[in-house]
Amino acid sequence: MPVAPSAPVQPPIASLKRPPAAERVYTHIKEAVLDRRYEGGTLLTEGDLADAVGVSRTPVREALLRLEVEGLIKLYPKKGALVLAVSAQEIKDVVETRLLVEEFAARKAVPASPQLIARLAQLLEEQRQLAEDGDLAAVAVKDRCFHAEIVKNAGNEILSRLYDQLRDRQLRMGVAVMEAHPGRIEANITEHGELLEAIRAGDADLAAVVVRRHVGRVRVLVRGEDR
Repeated sequence: MPVAPSAPVQPPIASLKRPPAAERVYTHIKEAVLDRRYEGGTLLTEGDLADAVGVSRTPVREALLRLEVEGLIKLYPKKGALVLAVSAQEIKDVVETRLLVEEFAARKAVPASPQLIARLAQLLEEQRQLAEDGDLAAVAVKDRCFHAEIVKNAGNEILSRLYDQLRDRQLRMGVAVMEAHPGRIEANITEHGELLEAIRAGDADLAAVVVRRHVGRVRVLVRGEDR
């Protein structure tokens, strides 16, 4: 009697590999700086970071060197790493760059494809839900995604890469604004809705005006000059 072929032996499911230790430390610190769990002026020590992530000090040093290059911290030998505060000059530089890129992109978005309109509407709804949940860090990420989607659709890869370089600074400033001005969360959502409607209506001039007013408020709010 023929023997039925045995079922092929399935290879064991490979366990998910954890990221390298230095990458885990880097992610831990960067996320904490961007969502302001580590605020500007906080002194981080290698020992505390090693304990927090569960690694030795060697990967901590590697991660701190990388973050210093990115401009988020300043290393002080034998003392630790100081989380750098957002400076007035940095705010000015980021806002000016955003205006240059985003006003151009808002005009280029018109006439908008149905896909862009649908994507912006989806991001706006997701931002509303996150705001209701009170997750400020996630709201800041979704806020930036809304603007980045418009920039991406401008069709200029150089501008898109330039805009991507602003990501960390935008997120950090976004959380700072929402913490200091809780009412700004709903205002941001309202202004995003206005921008979406201007793009949907095919009004490039109005879209640019909305962007200029919306982004320009960041400098005032982060510096605490809101009236």
